[in-house]
Amino acid sequence: MAPNSKAAEALARAESASGEKAPLYEALLADIKALSTPATAVDDLNAIVDSFFDQALGVVATRAVLAAFIATLKALKNEDMWIEVGTRTLATLAGQPSSFLDATATLCELVATAHESNEDFSDAAEALAAIPLDSSQRKVTDEDKARIWIRIVRNYLEVDDSTAADVYINKLKNIMHTVTDQDLNLHFRLSQARIQDAKRDFLSASQRYHEISFSAAIAEEERLHTLGMAIKCAILTPAGPMRSRTLGRLYKDERSVQLDEFGILEKIFLDRLLSPEEVDKFAEGLQPHQLAKTSDGSTVLARAIVEHNLLGASRLYNNIRFEALGSLLGLNAEKAEETTARMIEQGRLVGRMDQLEGIIWFEGGEASGEKGSGRAEVITGKEMRRWDANVESLSEEVENITNSLQKEFPDFVAANLVV
Repeated sequence: MAPNSKAAEALARAESASGEKAPLYEALLADIKALSTPATAVDDLNAIVDSFFDQALGVVATRAVLAAFIATLKALKNEDMWIEVGTRTLATLAGQPSSFLDATATLCELVATAHESNEDFSDAAEALAAIPLDSSQRKVTDEDKARIWIRIVRNYLEVDDSTAADVYINKLKNIMHTVTDQDLNLHFRLSQARIQDAKRDFLSASQRYHEISFSAAIAEEERLHTLGMAIKCAILTPAGPMRSRTLGRLYKDERSVQLDEFGILEKIFLDRLLSPEEVDKFAEGLQPHQLAKTSDGSTVLARAIVEHNLLGASRLYNNIRFEALGSLLGLNAEKAEETTARMIEQGRLVGRMDQLEGIIWFEGGEASGEKGSGRAEVITGKEMRRWDANVESLSEEVENITNSLQKEFPDFVAANLVV
């Protein structure tokens, strides 16, 4: 579409002028609202860009006109126009010498802001990624790089693209030690936690969320929300000693009682069995990736609850048959056996299995978490020695009581007891 007649006339006068043309372009841009209409504004602005680049005004003059053009585009406050005109102008700048890097960076941010307003977060991240940060002709501080990269990470996380976000988190790791801005450091740590959460590294994510929940830089409501995320991730972590320690820290945090998740946190920390109703209620507050299915077809939550209930059963029973354990866990006997074997092998449960008899023996105590450390050796006569030890202990207690009675009430003992 051709530019509006008024804008076209003003543009023609600027092109045909014999003297300095830059001030004429700047004047045209300053008066663009009067010269253009909403229907033709995009074409008018595109025509102006084409014109002043074709006129070979010189680098200094072109920079001045380009700055005025970007300021005019910003002032129009139209996100769709920012995207359309900004993207086309960036394509024009890509074919120019690297003398306009500051303008390129400003336009990229403007286009990204428009995409963010439209909730097109992937497009916003791509626009920000196009900002030149490593050119020798443009000095960019580590703080400025961090601000752009964190913004990219947050956009990718909005669309659950943790892989792309992780690329920029790895870049940030190399510079964050030089960045003093507290907000940037907070957003960096929060983005790390969100990526670990999305990648199902729930233990690390929980620990990071818990650390962030103490930050004075965020409001009390946000601190509690972050604490809630820490609890959710801890519950989704595979059962074992590492999770137990994390749950312990969260349970002892005085703020936890204010959260809806405290009830299930308490039961899990105290190794109590969970009912399906409690699990379903907890699942309502989880994010989609936290309910995604694993390779065996179960969800992360379902696996975490089965393993927790298995640990709870190990506190209640000395031994149990595969069928009975499966009934308790909501699994068939084969799956119960497989889950128990995996946890013992990974050092997250201490016990031994008699596959011929179909019985699991729980040895009690805390597992170390080291691979293979959960396997308990079969000790001949162990149960008989335990019985003997209990009888011996009871006999000693009876003797202690008799001696005490003899000291305090010798006449009563002499009359009623044979010692």
